[in-house]
Amino acid sequence: MTTAAPTTWQAVVDEPRAAVKWPWVAAISAANFGLWVALFGPIQLLLGVQSQAISPEHKVAVLGIVTAAGAVCSLIANPLFGALSDRTVSRFGRRLPWVFLGAVGGASSLVLLATAQSVTVMVIGWCLAQVSLNAMFAAVVAAVPDQVPVAQRGSVGGWLGIAQILGLVCGVAAAEAALPSIAAAYLMCVAILIVAALPYLMLRRDLVLDRRLRPAFAWKPFLAGFWIDPRLHPDLGWAWMTRFAINLVYAVGTLYLLYYLGDVMHRTDPAGDVVTMTAVNVVTMVLVMIPAGLLSDRLGRRKIFVMVAGILLACGMAVLAAGPGWTGALIAAAILGAGFGIYTSVEFALITQVLPSAADRGRDLGVINVANALPQVLAPAIAALVVSYSGYPMLYALSACLALCGVVMIRQIRGVA
Repeated sequence: MTTAAPTTWQAVVDEPRAAVKWPWVAAISAANFGLWVALFGPIQLLLGVQSQAISPEHKVAVLGIVTAAGAVCSLIANPLFGALSDRTVSRFGRRLPWVFLGAVGGASSLVLLATAQSVTVMVIGWCLAQVSLNAMFAAVVAAVPDQVPVAQRGSVGGWLGIAQILGLVCGVAAAEAALPSIAAAYLMCVAILIVAALPYLMLRRDLVLDRRLRPAFAWKPFLAGFWIDPRLHPDLGWAWMTRFAINLVYAVGTLYLLYYLGDVMHRTDPAGDVVTMTAVNVVTMVLVMIPAGLLSDRLGRRKIFVMVAGILLACGMAVLAAGPGWTGALIAAAILGAGFGIYTSVEFALITQVLPSAADRGRDLGVINVANALPQVLAPAIAALVVSYSGYPMLYALSACLALCGVVMIRQIRGVA
């Protein structure tokens, strides 16, 4: 049931105090699950398989072009739709309309990708998918600081993290199960996205903004708001840089995993091996996410958990850099899963505590989420360059160094323990 419209602007911007109930946590986690199925099924497997089918001799370049173009779109879409959701007046709330529109747009875009027979259509389809799904993502993540008190955000972040990781593995598994039909694989992701989003939409719990309370709109301050001066908000700046470094680690380390397994390790079924490594990765993530989030909430500390996560990610990438064979690759996947699981559950709670403006949570989280998307733009160019001249071991060694840079940067945050 939709919450009543607030009677004062303060009711919108105040930190929530009442703990959220499990039906809401389950519903928003399900929506997050469907979102990541729709994103990671293509990113981890389908775009690579489709690039190889359309242009076997230039598959690396095609995959880089498609993913980079989509990432550029997500760079713009996430903060833009976050800001629009901050100002949305609707009887359904501020965030829910964008969850609905994002899910419908994302599903339609994946249907277009299912029919793609050229690089051009792939680029268009993936760009539209990134725009739509980032509109949905911006609304989902902004709902957490809107409705979840600070003391509960670590545990809720853990559940959202589990939903994200399960979305990753289920997206890859569902896509792999439908192959060799690329169209059927995309349609499988579409079905999961729609079904998973429905419970959250039907619950209809959202803050409703009274039209009379919405601040006046002007283009200049609206556009200027997307620049958050790190000199005025240093904690947010360090948090942004940490997220950028860690996500670049993960993007660089996983983008060409399919090709690494086939071209370097000479595995006979690299697509199946991606699913296996992803499953191992997910098991360790799930095992640590909720305990890490709950312990972080109980101790009231965030930074130490993010630092441990960065060290684990560095260790996992170092194992891959050593070229350990298939058994070693599975061990690396487990270590990376533990690191990313801790990072995902706790870092989100940390981020919500360094936001400069409660009134602009959607916009500011969108700006923070640029640190998720920008690595997707840079990773193809960085990975292709490093692999071409130095090989995969150097690629993974650089990823390990980046993870350690993230550890150093998170220490600079002063406003959060």
